[in-house]
Amino acid sequence: LQRSQQLKRSAWLAPAPHCLNSGLPMNIGVLFVPQQEAWVVERMGKFHRILEPGLNFLIPLLDRIRYVQSLKEIVINVPEQSAVTLDNVTLQIDGVLYLRVMDPYKASYGVEDPEYAVTQLAQTTMRSELGKLSLDRVFRERESLNANIVDAINQASDCWGIRCLRYEIKDIHVPPRVKESMQMQVEAERRKRATVLESEGTRESAINVAEGQKQAQILASEAEKAEQINKAAGREASAMLVKARAKAEAIQLLAAALAQQHGNAAASLSVAEQYVSAFSKLAKESNTVLLPANTGDVTNMVTQALGIYTTLTKPQAVKTQDEMPPACENPQPPTMEVLKAEQANSS
Repeated sequence: LQRSQQLKRSAWLAPAPHCLNSGLPMNIGVLFVPQQEAWVVERMGKFHRILEPGLNFLIPLLDRIRYVQSLKEIVINVPEQSAVTLDNVTLQIDGVLYLRVMDPYKASYGVEDPEYAVTQLAQTTMRSELGKLSLDRVFRERESLNANIVDAINQASDCWGIRCLRYEIKDIHVPPRVKESMQMQVEAERRKRATVLESEGTRESAINVAEGQKQAQILASEAEKAEQINKAAGREASAMLVKARAKAEAIQLLAAALAQQHGNAAASLSVAEQYVSAFSKLAKESNTVLLPANTGDVTNMVTQALGIYTTLTKPQAVKTQDEMPPACENPQPPTMEVLKAEQANSS
């Protein structure tokens, strides 16, 4: 007795069939519905209710289990089929369909064979979507192609109580000749990329070499320029210092000579000699000569030059006289008299 009860219990707990392909459970009054299954019950040929998982009671002979729907996710293999792409290439393609029964009532009474209906819908939708794409886009846009097929199936299967969750393309078979052409195209593309990369490497190498030579020449020229500037600065500075020192010594000697007795007479004589020497060189350096009106009056010219000199040295002479006490009372002879005497002697 105990063993017979265990057999009955195991029969009740056995997994129910997913579709109408196998036998249906018998109505013995007390039924145990497995989890994730829905049993559609008819009473006297009319839909009565859907049994939920667990313990359920039915009236024998009046109630009948008409359909058993699985609420799990179902995997369906879509058979291989031929499809023509936008560029007239025939492909052999198959896929896998993932769906789930959302409404057992619609899945039972909305369509005769839900699995067959969804499979046929997936095949027709696949052919339609492949006809919109070229061969290259079929391989690049497989994800968008799968999404478009899922959307199309869900729009049609909504009234069947079935929802398509995913669709995946398994294999795409290309004709042999097209496959050879694709391989040749791939090889040509790879050779092109290798040639382009090699040319870019050569170009970058030449640019780097040219940039290096340019930088080397710039640095060499800057170094040479700095060296010349340093040499020129040193030479010019030394020359300027030597000239300044010589000029200072000459000024000191000239000042000492002018401070001595009869210094103004010597200055007058030097100015007269420079005047005569300058006039002697006028006609040698240029054809155009500009002469003052009183060229022959040497005395007047020397007097003007000494007047300018006296005007410039007067404040310094006055300051020197104020600072120094009177050393002697003998006045110096006037400048004009000394000049006239020297001029008479020279005549």
